[in-house]
Amino acid sequence: MSSSAAASFQQALEMVEELPEEQQHDLVEIVRSRQRERRREALAASIEQARRELAQGEARRGTVAELMAEIAE
Repeated sequence: MSSSAAASFQQALEMVEELPEEQQHDLVEIVRSRQRERRREALAASIEQARRELAQGEARRGTVAELMAEIAE
């Protein structure tokens, strides 16, 4: 983290600490909710890419045991 980013982060923390406790709690919940949503979106994009690759023959279905057997060949 650069020094300006660290300063901005510290300023943000100080601003949050000035909020009433209930608003701090609400802010934390909002941030967590947004993080979950971004993870869901990233997972959905990854699944869609895997489905496209499978449809195009660039990927195959199989078990871990099958993959390990193929690697061992």
